[in-house]
Amino acid sequence: MNYETPVHAETAKPLGESTYDTVDPDARGGRRRLYVIGAVIAILIAGAIAFAYMTGGGETATPAGGDSEQAPTISVITPGRATIEGTITATGTLAARRSVPVGVVGEGGRVVSVTADAGDWVEAGQVLVSIDRAVQNQQASAATAQIEVARADANLAQSNLDRALQLVDRGFISTADVDRLTATRDAAVARVRVAQAQASELRERNARLNVVAPTSGYVLERMVEPGQVVSAGSGALFTIARGGEMELNAQISETDLARLSVGVEATVQPAGTDEAFTGQIWQLAPVIDEQSRQGVARIALSYAPELRPGGFATARIQSGTVVAPRLPESAILSDDEGSFVYVVDSENKARRRAVTTGLVTQEGVAITTGLTGTERVVLRAGGFLTDGETVNPQKAEN
Repeated sequence: MNYETPVHAETAKPLGESTYDTVDPDARGGRRRLYVIGAVIAILIAGAIAFAYMTGGGETATPAGGDSEQAPTISVITPGRATIEGTITATGTLAARRSVPVGVVGEGGRVVSVTADAGDWVEAGQVLVSIDRAVQNQQASAATAQIEVARADANLAQSNLDRALQLVDRGFISTADVDRLTATRDAAVARVRVAQAQASELRERNARLNVVAPTSGYVLERMVEPGQVVSAGSGALFTIARGGEMELNAQISETDLARLSVGVEATVQPAGTDEAFTGQIWQLAPVIDEQSRQGVARIALSYAPELRPGGFATARIQSGTVVAPRLPESAILSDDEGSFVYVVDSENKARRRAVTTGLVTQEGVAITTGLTGTERVVLRAGGFLTDGETVNPQKAEN
């Protein structure tokens, strides 16, 4: 038996139209609103989670150790303690340790010859300059002749006295005549001595015409030439470094000067050469220059051709040893309150620590007070930290 449902034109659905389209439009709008509300809620939850993560809020967003992941990462070192040899670097001018000017001692005259030049070694008493002495030689000859004249007079007076003494016993010569002849003889003998003294004086004067080296040493300067007329007012004709000894007049700050003493060794390197020379401090300046606040340490050096007076040189002076922590200069800061470093404590917080610096070496600066050597010290960038700031320390190589 067939049952057929009648189809009316008013209720017939077009071909391809689903039954969903027959749902009430109000029902479809309600579902859409649910979808939109769900999406908005999901977006709000995701934003809240992201905000909590970025601000560190919430227990689930903070890792173990608090906010250390947000702290700056810095390098720290544990300096320990070491034996530090202090070195003071100073610069100065080379000079002769004892500079001896040599001039005319006698009356001077025309220079006949010069036997030494700058750069020569001379011995004490060596003739450096010969002076024309033609006139002086004639005077010396005259003085020698006067000695002979006086001696002849003395011999004649002695002969007269001898004859008179032979006639006294016969009564031909009185005692008064003998006394007079004796006085004549004595005066003649005295005139011989005077003539001899005058001749000796002339010989000495002539000998002093030559300019001789007063000491053995190295000739630094020569300021005389043959034919030149010189006298006692001509000034120095030569400059001699006694014994060839040199020195460096090192300019040193008053604080470093207080740490030095006579006898301390130093290494001197002249400008323009890689060769170094070993010397010793033999004198420290008793005064400090008021303008530069520096003093002079005089470093004695043996002769070497590279050590030229007037040249520039650098000295490295040993200033003693200490056992103390040593830090790179980058770790040490300073302000109006003095020198300080930042030390990271057990809570990873940077703490300011006042320190006192000591010897300065190529490896670093000695810390005499303020550190034991076991602390974690900020190696660099301490100037960007504040006291109590949390940091993320990372150990660096010493």
